Amino acid sequence: MLTQLSIRDIVLIERLDLAFEAGLSVLTGETGAGKSILLDSLSLALGGRGDGGLVRHGEDKGQVTATFELANNHPARLLLRENGLDDDGDLIFRRVQSADGRTKAYVNDQAVSVQMMRQLGVLLVEIHGQHDDRALVDTDAHRALLDAFAGLSDEALSLQGLYRKWKHAERGLKVHRAKVEAAAREAEFLRSSVEELEKLSPQDGEEDELAERRAVMQKSERIAGDIAEASEFLNGNASPVPMIASMMRRLERKSHEAPGLLEDTVQLLDAALDNLSNAQTEVEAALRRTEFDPRELERVEERLFSLRAAGRKYSVPVIELPALAEKMVADLAELDAGEETLAKLEANLHLVKADFDQAAVALSHKRHTAASALSDAVMAELPALKLERARFTVEVTTDADAATAEGIDVVEFHVQTNPGTRPGPIMKVASGGELSRFLLALKVALADRGSAPTLVFDEIDTGVGGAVADAIGQRLRRLSKTVQVLSVTHAPQVAARAATHLLISKGPTGDGTERIATKVATMEPQHRTEEIARMLAGASVTDEARAAAARLLAAKD
Repeated sequence: MLTQLSIRDIVLIERLDLAFEAGLSVLTGETGAGKSILLDSLSLALGGRGDGGLVRHGEDKGQVTATFELANNHPARLLLRENGLDDDGDLIFRRVQSADGRTKAYVNDQAVSVQMMRQLGVLLVEIHGQHDDRALVDTDAHRALLDAFAGLSDEALSLQGLYRKWKHAERGLKVHRAKVEAAAREAEFLRSSVEELEKLSPQDGEEDELAERRAVMQKSERIAGDIAEASEFLNGNASPVPMIASMMRRLERKSHEAPGLLEDTVQLLDAALDNLSNAQTEVEAALRRTEFDPRELERVEERLFSLRAAGRKYSVPVIELPALAEKMVADLAELDAGEETLAKLEANLHLVKADFDQAAVALSHKRHTAASALSDAVMAELPALKLERARFTVEVTTDADAATAEGIDVVEFHVQTNPGTRPGPIMKVASGGELSRFLLALKVALADRGSAPTLVFDEIDTGVGGAVADAIGQRLRRLSKTVQVLSVTHAPQVAARAATHLLISKGPTGDGTERIATKVATMEPQHRTEEIARMLAGASVTDEARAAAARLLAAKD
């Protein structure tokens, strides 16, 4: 329920903090005192339309904060969680309205969109007045109210799940059928492509491997001549090895004749022969490594070029050819098995559609039965509301060919305000005053079902008095036993039924200027008699009016 409303610099309100209790609270005051400003402020905090004109004259911005106390499983908390928002403790709605028209919305000090704030607000508060049609203009709301009255909300929610399952199966069948038809049109190309790719048999990483082998063979071809020339020089007829060996032997023989003269030279020549021998070995090994078959290079290049040509043909990198081949094989297999899969999907669609149809028909039967009960419940409230000649009916029109997620029924509230007149949709037939009383009767019939936890009625007693106003007060009081009710009223019979009475007035701000501000005071029991007497008598309160007010207060229960 709404526990607190704080308003800063909105129209005539400078600073206002209101606390609300459970049960019925009434707001009374002279015309123009600011009752509508309070409701506009509450509406703003719930995501209503912002307007720079709402900001108090001379101020840059205004602000409204509404605090709600809710159960942990309330739908508003679930909506916050679904959107990743904190919902711990009380829910605090804050709306900042700038004079330039800009607006900001916060829930529990987390910035949210105005649309999100409005979605949450609908779950928390309903504001109704003589010209307010939100609860009655939408036939979807009529269906939801009927389901709530009959306890069918869970069945309706389950039906929505079956509807989604049906539509999902329908979309799946449509997509598969389109895919099979498209594949069938491309079957010849697909089969030839699969055959070509299977013959080519591309392997993962094959392009890089072939390119590397090709590069190595091409390099080998370029340096093979130089290595062969080096091998010929070291090992051929012109090799220096025999000449150096012969020279070393001659010098070695002569070294005995001249000790200490040639030993170093002989050692160096011997080392040179060792190095030349090693060079011969290495150059021969290098020559063997550079040996390649030109036909192998041709085969590698032919394979590499074939892979790259296939990549260009199918507009994919060569590395993706194996995956493409697998996909084409799968597509061809799906094409070949397409009719069988199609038949299975059609059979599944038939089953889920039959489940929906069965549940929709069962729910429709219950709605038709509940429609009569809801009509009777509302009719029972009408005589006391001076609508004894009126008729209220819940019309349920069933069309299995026009199924929606909500079922196969269109639910619409019809009224006949007087005998002999043509009945019709409530929004077209009922006047403003009648509409508000029909709404009240409907809310009483629904009690705590299909309703937000806080109901606000804005002067729904306008134009009635006496017994009718008293009947409205009784029903508001009855409603307040299950939901929180706030009522802006000019009827003393309604005001006397309240558990909390708030008096709205306006006057000087007291800051030495000529500025006027709206004020709200919670009336103590001893002061309520005087206010209700004023509502009865007008400007001049008489003792008779005070006595009548006392009787109304005494009879409020």
